Amino acid sequence: MELIDEAIAGGWEHRRACGYLELSESRAWRWRRRRDSNCLDDGRPGSAVHGLRPEEVTAILEVFEAWGEIDRSHRKLAHRGSYLGLVWVSPATVRRVLAAHGLVLRRPRRVIRPERRPFPEWADYRRNSIWIYDVTHFAGCPRHAVFAVMDLVTRKWITELVSIEETSTQVQVVFMDALETEGLLELIEARQDQVTADTSPSMPTLTFCSRCYWPSATTARR
Repeated sequence: MELIDEAIAGGWEHRRACGYLELSESRAWRWRRRRDSNCLDDGRPGSAVHGLRPEEVTAILEVFEAWGEIDRSHRKLAHRGSYLGLVWVSPATVRRVLAAHGLVLRRPRRVIRPERRPFPEWADYRRNSIWIYDVTHFAGCPRHAVFAVMDLVTRKWITELVSIEETSTQVQVVFMDALETEGLLELIEARQDQVTADTSPSMPTLTFCSRCYWPSATTARR
């Protein structure tokens, strides 16, 4: 401010003096007003607007004590606090508060995977012995379902079906198409005719499950 006053006294314009000193003219005028009011000295800094209040820290600790063993995640605890209407903070804030108080979330226990079931003795691990199917949706057409049938042994993609419905009817249609594609439809029809003539419960027939199909099953079950 003294340099600007000396430059103005020497005939310089205020704007020219500020430009020479690389100082914003609006800031220079603001400093001048503060000097005229005798408040040019820097004031004592206050608390940050985004700083945590003591009651918010207490609420975070209460959420940790009540739900820490259940959620076991800073993100889940942050959402839990907002769901309960106790505190609205970010997961990073929850982590920082817990670290300041020496609190650590325990990692969730690892889920023990069940033992893999052995391959069925009655199923032959050969071509056209076990078929699997699945249904999926694509992002470009989420209202359409795509059914696909594949041979589990050879990994061959047998056939597929696109439909706006996702019911057991589409599953039957896509399997019938797969049987016709592989030339097994006449064999299946012959077996069904034989089952109709012979009422023995041990007669081979079609076997379906939720995600698999065995054309060579030895137990009659539909």
